[in-house]
Amino acid sequence: MKDMTLVIGGCKSGKSGFALTLAEESGQNPIFMATCVPLDDEMKDRVKRHRAERSNRWYTVDVPEFLPEAVAEYGKKENVLLVDCMTLWITNLLLKFDNTDTVNDRVERLIRALETAPCPVILVSNEVGAGIVPGNRLARVFRDAAGIANQKFAAAANRVVWMVAGIPSVIKKTQ
Repeated sequence: MKDMTLVIGGCKSGKSGFALTLAEESGQNPIFMATCVPLDDEMKDRVKRHRAERSNRWYTVDVPEFLPEAVAEYGKKENVLLVDCMTLWITNLLLKFDNTDTVNDRVERLIRALETAPCPVILVSNEVGAGIVPGNRLARVFRDAAGIANQKFAAAANRVVWMVAGIPSVIKKTQ
């Protein structure tokens, strides 16, 4: 069965750190697929801190939009792919296309690429549906698109880990 893990939780719940450790422990060549587009100084500093957390074993690929294609290209047997984060990728798609049908199509294409990648894959995503209903249309569209995508990622994964206050809790594990 496919070795795909979804690490999901709230902001600053320890998702990225847990995913990094999981990838490092795999014994494979780790590839970090970064979906962030750092548009301001605070986000640029965040990206620098995240890069500093990774050892020099890591190869980083910036993938703000064409994630299915990048997974197909880099998903070789000797690698482990860590995609961080799915919600930023969905944000990028919504801002570019402003169309949930296009986002859903890209999510389906990504799932097909993930399911055919011969290497282990780790996805990091934010759980965004546990809060209040957002007060503006774009935020509601994002929340719904991320929630639907997270359901699809969880269904495709053979392991789902829920992070709470730095503590991992496995909520799905299949052979």
